[in-house]
Amino acid sequence: MMKIDKKQPVPLILPNPADPRLTQRVSGTDQTGAKVEINVPMERPLTLYLNAQEIVTMMTIGDYPEYLALGYLLNQNMLKYDDIVTEVEYDDDLQVVVVRTAHHTNFEQKLRKRTQTSGCAQGTAFGDLLEAVESVALPKAELRTSWLYQMTQTINTMPSLYLEAGAIHGCVLCKEGEPVCYTEDVGRHNAVDKIAGWMFRHGVTAGDKILYTTGRLTSEMVIKTVRMGIPILVSRSGFTAWGVELARQVGLTLVGRTRGKRFIALSGEERIVYDQNLAYVEEESARHRRKGEGRDDE
Repeated sequence: MMKIDKKQPVPLILPNPADPRLTQRVSGTDQTGAKVEINVPMERPLTLYLNAQEIVTMMTIGDYPEYLALGYLLNQNMLKYDDIVTEVEYDDDLQVVVVRTAHHTNFEQKLRKRTQTSGCAQGTAFGDLLEAVESVALPKAELRTSWLYQMTQTINTMPSLYLEAGAIHGCVLCKEGEPVCYTEDVGRHNAVDKIAGWMFRHGVTAGDKILYTTGRLTSEMVIKTVRMGIPILVSRSGFTAWGVELARQVGLTLVGRTRGKRFIALSGEERIVYDQNLAYVEEESARHRRKGEGRDDE
């Protein structure tokens, strides 16, 4: 059980590739017919309730279920940032998490208007996808290229479940060039929802933050970033056309294909300050290459 208390100190959370609950050893054969054993990520169903109403069952690796539940509801606009959350209760045996609020809610209409999105693991967005970005006003901010290169270098050399077992996506909340919250899951939408829940849980401000993802810059990722109030979204992977269009509509800075010295900005370029001498930036080490290295469809 987790009580909502925003006076608690903000922890720095990181992936824990050594956690035996998150991976499983599986035997098989390689291209030569030799026997091999590898680690693969676990997938577990997690059923989310908002008060007495069942909302969704998600497939997740199973860490930080409380953050995932809160972030999912916030990013689906089922929970408002000024709502009073009285309790988040997680039952590990039943794989159920219940978010309780001071006022009862009813989302039957939104549940009937479910829309399939491009996220992995059957991610869904409820109601009108554009509802989250109408009349939005993202805060002014800047993205120094020195922060960008520092951030990507740090992230690429941090321990991760992806480097341990693959088949995983990561999202990182950064302030300037420093990562402050790093989450992973089988779907990028789950990873970013965990960050949204972590920010809400600990009262973390969004206006001076950068969101980094290993996955594609899709409409879903843009909408979630805007819902969180973060003005800058960065990825090592590529873009979708609708993701770019939505980012331009709301003035979100959208930076993709960020690998080594290279990056491409397709929206919000006015926030970028080119203060880094590229002669002092190293190319990405093959040992630390991650999602999106050679393709945009990771």
